[in-house]
Amino acid sequence: MNGFKYRSVAVGGTFDHIHKGHRALLAKAFETGEKVYIGLVSDEFAQKQGKQIDHDYGERKKRLESYLKETYHDRDFSIEKLESTFGPIMFTSLVEAIVVSTETLQKVAEANKIRTTKGLAELKVEVVPLIMAYDGKRISSTRIRRNEIDTEGNPVKSDRA
Repeated sequence: MNGFKYRSVAVGGTFDHIHKGHRALLAKAFETGEKVYIGLVSDEFAQKQGKQIDHDYGERKKRLESYLKETYHDRDFSIEKLESTFGPIMFTSLVEAIVVSTETLQKVAEANKIRTTKGLAELKVEVVPLIMAYDGKRISSTRIRRNEIDTEGNPVKSDRA
């Protein structure tokens, strides 16, 4: 497996503003998995979850691909549209492990329950702690959108001096 812990891992998200938390999640996925499957939440599913997004699916996918190619060069990954909590790839033998934040860890039990009913092995789990901003609150695209913090979790500097 070329030094990787798993043949393949899955990770998912909206990736509206690629921030320090997203980068930590993706880093763990690429560090542990030889092949990385990335579920990118569709506009419709984001709306259904009550999420506001600044960039449509096409733009988010383009930005994510650009970041991944720049950061992970010729690594093997694919980006699939997520229309529900778990994409269809989660329920195949292609995925061996999942990378999640502490915030989404509880959803893994549900995925593993479905996998076992389909005769598949439970997913191994790699957990990434939430990345906090300067103020001790988590970094999120919502906070970035509100101009509270930047993508590194630092306060946004005011134009007023």
